[in-house]
Amino acid sequence: MTDDTTLDGYRIAEEPTYHADGDEVAFYDAAYAARLPVMLKGPTGCGKTRFVEHMAWRLGRPLITVSCHEDMTASDLVGRYLLGRDGTHWQDGPLTMAVRYGAICYLDEIVEARQDTTVIIHALTDNRRILPLEKKGELVQAHPDFQLVISYNPGYQSVLKDLKESTKQRFCAMDFGYPDPAIEAAIVAAQAGIAEDQARRLVQIAGKSRNLRGQGLDEGASTRMLIHAGRLMGAGLDLRQACQLALITPITDDADMRLALSAAVDACV
Repeated sequence: MTDDTTLDGYRIAEEPTYHADGDEVAFYDAAYAARLPVMLKGPTGCGKTRFVEHMAWRLGRPLITVSCHEDMTASDLVGRYLLGRDGTHWQDGPLTMAVRYGAICYLDEIVEARQDTTVIIHALTDNRRILPLEKKGELVQAHPDFQLVISYNPGYQSVLKDLKESTKQRFCAMDFGYPDPAIEAAIVAAQAGIAEDQARRLVQIAGKSRNLRGQGLDEGASTRMLIHAGRLMGAGLDLRQACQLALITPITDDADMRLALSAAVDACV
């Protein structure tokens, strides 16, 4: 089976809209040209995944995305033997498929996975570019077009949940934050299908919530949450209702903080 057939389901047919907020596109182009692994660092909902999707589309490469979690094992990434009608057979995992056939593999929120799971990427992220399949007794040499991309939110990390230095130093790294207010408003307006003035008010509210980070909030409202609020407004809710449903209630359970956020919404009406 050719790689074109194998990876058909992972190709992005339509351009994912992405508004650049710096030199991130040029930086990623350079990293891909050199086939260097890339680490994206930034708060949740700021556009890391959308950026990877946009770059995969731009480069014409399939994208295999894995959402990491604490129960994920190495076998979930590389593959396992399965029992079928004709006996046991090997089933490649998502990472092995990307390595074998030349996709971009994106491990989203990698620190959610156990460190004994993520250590398998070490041989892929140095000059060897190999993936050992110990259960199968196979050493897979990475396809020339393969690239590994990981992401995580440094703000949520602790001593127990962080990347090892031996892992971090294998990657080029790019910092992501929330876009400039004008760009963020354009993103919200375009993706939520609302007017620019409505999007600007949502961005103002988000800015106020982000100023409360570390003062009662772990994180402020993300760009993703603003898009959700905008879509609710497009569905008929007013600004206060949309913010209550998409921003305030999800982000905190503290009654006083909810009142403070509601006041911030009222100030922008």
